[in-house]
Amino acid sequence: MRYAIILIAVFSTACAVGPNYHRPAVQIPANFRAPEPLPSLKAESLADLKWFEVFKDDKLQDLIRTALEQNYDLRTAVANIEAARANLGVTRSNQYPNLAASGDIQFTRLSRNGTFALPATLVPSQNRNWGQASLGLLSFEVDIWGRLRRATEAARANLLSAEENRKAVITTLVADVATNYFTLRELDYELDISRRTLGTRQESLRLIQSRQGGGVATLLDLRQGEQLVYTASETIPALQQQIEQTENQISLLLARNPAGVVRGRGLTEQELPPEVPAGLPSALLERRPDIRAAEQSLIAANARIGVAKAA
Repeated sequence: MRYAIILIAVFSTACAVGPNYHRPAVQIPANFRAPEPLPSLKAESLADLKWFEVFKDDKLQDLIRTALEQNYDLRTAVANIEAARANLGVTRSNQYPNLAASGDIQFTRLSRNGTFALPATLVPSQNRNWGQASLGLLSFEVDIWGRLRRATEAARANLLSAEENRKAVITTLVADVATNYFTLRELDYELDISRRTLGTRQESLRLIQSRQGGGVATLLDLRQGEQLVYTASETIPALQQQIEQTENQISLLLARNPAGVVRGRGLTEQELPPEVPAGLPSALLERRPDIRAAEQSLIAANARIGVAKAA
């Protein structure tokens, strides 16, 4: 028995067939053709800041938090992580010995109210019949060629890819909510300007009408003033429609029915994010969740090559 355990341990630690993953070599230039940035521009990277450190509007922060809790795409990404984690557990369990047991028992009861009634003492209340029982003492696949280990490696990479996809969904969700919110505040600002313009032109039209009544202004001046009023009034319904559509888009991101959105700071009152310095290293691309997810998918595909070869 001792030698069998040693033999299993040796086979379990044998080298797995198939290529080990290595990052593809990419030839990149040593220096970018642009000049080196000034020392004063080498500030903290914007990627190091949290989203609530960039967006200081309280109402916008509430919208983003609601979206992170209720958005359906993010829920789907989380469910995919749970499925990948469960798949990893099932795949990894194949590397360990399996012990199984099964059995069944049957119960039959005869009716005392049949065609020929019998005394209760002659009819058994219940018959118990044993079916079958089986016991699988040990089922173990010696992973000599590393098929199970490669399968576990692929499942683990799929789990990490699902996690990176969740981060990508979060990044996109925060960006979409913030973009639509700032678009909404911009439309509000344009609507306010349009209403003030309409009021100014209506006042100017009243002055032209008074002057025409006094014989100072001509009919042409009156028609030009009316045209300016009509032009200003046409922009207001279009802006109101765009505002409503933008609010509906935000409600969709928040997994809500279409409704109004509570505003916070005005467009001109928003705090600007820190200036993005020139000359940022290209290593920042490695922090992108979609790129990291693509690399984990490549690792999983590479591990499945080993599974195929071992099979």
